[in-house]
Amino acid sequence: MQSTTIRRAVAQDAQLLTSLIQQSSAYQGRYASIISGYRVTAEYLARHRVFVAVDASDRILGFYSLVLEPSELDLAFVADEAQGLGIGRHLMGHMVGQAGEAGLTSVHVVAHPPAEKFYRRMGAKRVGTVAPSPPKIVWERPELQFAIPAGPRAVTATH
Repeated sequence: MQSTTIRRAVAQDAQLLTSLIQQSSAYQGRYASIISGYRVTAEYLARHRVFVAVDASDRILGFYSLVLEPSELDLAFVADEAQGLGIGRHLMGHMVGQAGEAGLTSVHVVAHPPAEKFYRRMGAKRVGTVAPSPPKIVWERPELQFAIPAGPRAVTATH
C-alpha cells in the first residue's frame, strides 16, 4: 500500500470534500436526503478541526471533522475507491489523538446507520438512539461515544 498522510484541511479542499460527500455510495437511495444540498465551505474548515487523508500525490482519500464545543465527530467520509484500505481506521485514530490533545474526555457521534459497526470496531460505545427529524431524516440514528484516554498521545500520521 502506498503512503497515506493526514493533514489539516485548507480552504481549497472545500469543493473536493463536498464532492466526496455527494458521491458517497453510502448515501444513495434511502439515505440520500441527509446529504442533499450539503456543502463543506471554507468557513466550516476554518471553524472546525477538519483533517484529510491524502496519498503521495495529495489526492484526498477521506476526511473527518472534529467539533470541540460540544465535542462531536461531525463528519467522517472515506472515498468509495479507498474503502477497505484502512483509511477510516487511520482517520479515527488521528481523531482520538486530536481530541486528547484538545483535552476532551469523550467525543459524541450520531452515526449513519450502516456505519455503526465501523464506529464500534473503532472503540465507540452505543449510548442511545436519535429520533428521526422529518422531512430530511426519517430514520433513527445510532448515538455513540468515543472515550478519549487521558494523558499524552503519540499519533502516527503515515502508514
